[in-house]
Amino acid sequence: MTKVPKSRNLYKTPFSKAYWRDAALELKDTKMLVFAALMIALRVALKLVYIPLAPNLKINTAFIANAMGAMVFGPVVGIVAAVASDVLGVLLSGDTYFLPFVLTEIAGSLIFALFLYRVKLTPTRVMLSRFCICLFVNILLQTPLMMLYYQLMMGGKLYVLTVPHILKNLFMFPIESVVLTLFLSVVQPITYRMGLTYSPDHALKFSKKQIAMLVLLFVFGTGCVTGYLSYHYQNTSLTTGYSAQEVVDQNKAMQEIIVEETGGVDGPSVSVIESAYKQFMGSEVTYTVAYYAVDSEKVEGAEAMEKLWSLKKTPASKHEALTRMGTAVIRRNEKTGEILSFEYTPEA
Repeated sequence: MTKVPKSRNLYKTPFSKAYWRDAALELKDTKMLVFAALMIALRVALKLVYIPLAPNLKINTAFIANAMGAMVFGPVVGIVAAVASDVLGVLLSGDTYFLPFVLTEIAGSLIFALFLYRVKLTPTRVMLSRFCICLFVNILLQTPLMMLYYQLMMGGKLYVLTVPHILKNLFMFPIESVVLTLFLSVVQPITYRMGLTYSPDHALKFSKKQIAMLVLLFVFGTGCVTGYLSYHYQNTSLTTGYSAQEVVDQNKAMQEIIVEETGGVDGPSVSVIESAYKQFMGSEVTYTVAYYAVDSEKVEGAEAMEKLWSLKKTPASKHEALTRMGTAVIRRNEKTGEILSFEYTPEA
């Protein structure tokens, strides 16, 4: 095997040239590359293995192999291993490959390496590494990538970050931290004797301060996610994710409400939803709906009339057969269908 002249230094932080020099040298170490290949295979295999905790609540064990690999071979090899495991995992599963998803794999490996490679391993470092992945990768990074995936690969459907998904990541973080710490406390003495890691201190035990840190990190993560979600729900209209049939169905539903509340206009008319904002952690949606009178002379046949229901905000405002009669703001409970408030403003 190739012998690489590299140091056995430990580092307090990854922010030094020596740290990254040692990390880069792992690419020239045959032993490390063989170990990386084993971790890639293990990581791919463990993506299908879960530890069940409760109904609909389970731990995906692939992150354990990811953390172990990052602890041994560091961020540079870790990035290569992340790309390889992502590609192999998709090829073996037969799923359609969506390239941006590799960013989550890279980010996870990089974070684990920055906290666990060439350091004196402690429960605090393990907890912080898992917390950062739960918050920054699983929630904040994965969400825009999922939105992009739904937009490009799922016909424009909207991916909405759900409260159960967030709570799962936040609640699972302390459990996963304990599992990972116990696992690393077992394997680190082995990797040290094999010359793969350089910290002989492997007694990973939780102190009162570290338990307190788990609680503080959970509170901090909850606050960050709450702020993120509040912004998301206030600035993202549900209409961007409607399918063609949902546009028709929702426009007709709003039409029924407007006609019932106002009596409607003489002759044909249509309603077009311009925006729909969901209440954060609630079932209420506030719709802004444009109400149009239809010039039947400019609409040829029942089929053309039916197509008007598929219009969205901008096409409707420019349609020559439509005359805006007013705007309705409707607040509805989506679970019960109850109309909580209705306000109609005629067009001046």
